[in-house]
Amino acid sequence: MPAPSSPEAIRDVNTRYHDAAAFEYDTKWGIDFHDVGRRQVLGKVRKALGRNDVGHFPRALEIGAGTGYFALNLLRAGVIGHATCLDISPGMLDALRSNAKRLGLSGLVDTRATDAEHLPFEDGAFDLVFGHAVLHHLPDLDQAFREFRRVLRPGGQVVFAGEPSRHGDRIAAYPKRAALKAAPAWRALMRAKPVRQHPHGSAGPGAEPGDADGHELEPFVDVHAFDPQTLRAFAAGAGFADVRVRGEELLANWFGWANRTLEATADPDTVPWAWRQYAFRGYLVLQQVDRVLLEPRLPPAIFYNLILSARKP
Repeated sequence: MPAPSSPEAIRDVNTRYHDAAAFEYDTKWGIDFHDVGRRQVLGKVRKALGRNDVGHFPRALEIGAGTGYFALNLLRAGVIGHATCLDISPGMLDALRSNAKRLGLSGLVDTRATDAEHLPFEDGAFDLVFGHAVLHHLPDLDQAFREFRRVLRPGGQVVFAGEPSRHGDRIAAYPKRAALKAAPAWRALMRAKPVRQHPHGSAGPGAEPGDADGHELEPFVDVHAFDPQTLRAFAAGAGFADVRVRGEELLANWFGWANRTLEATADPDTVPWAWRQYAFRGYLVLQQVDRVLLEPRLPPAIFYNLILSARKP
């Protein structure tokens, strides 16, 4: 489905969708704030920076912080000292503050509901600007990267992970389509009930963002998929140095998207716990296969996710 075309419409759709999704977001995406989540986040930052010792960043700004997956795990790991968490969705920031309070981190977190292209911060205010699965939602990436550079101190880093690659996104369509065909048989095997329909229906083929609301806006929120050269060019064009782009997840992505597609056809309350454990643990195993065997050997463009790092001179 086509994404909205104007920057204002893109921001509006993303705000409405993420506000609606905030309450169930951590459950839907399996977000963890304990050992597993911390290892996942640290692994991505290590890949981005190309070193095991990622260092310490006293002042950090997260773009599109969502419910706090990256910021709160990095705080708990001691990688950042204080997090300013920005998101266009007030609902997501409400969930983030709730998570921070539950984890005893409220004093180390500030939140701002604003967009990424007009940052309300002084020049050189941060040591690290980072984000996860956010750049593909932003309407003006040239302006956003100029803002990231402006608010960084000299020598500061940007790190962005979880950005969909154009080629990897096309490859992921195959396990999704196969899973949709297999879904009725899978539900019968799992004794899972079909998903309950939204009371207002769904946004069908040819629909526009204005026809949908809440969770139905999900098909409209992604406005970019990247190839490594294009993603690198946004950072280099804004004046960043030492720009690195890596690929992440191939087998884990195929496995994960197939399972998520199956699960999306079923009432979540009826999906067996044993299946959820199999899907989660299988995904983690295949992540390690990707990391050890495939990511060092295959070109970044073939992977589903791209990871970017760069330094302000």
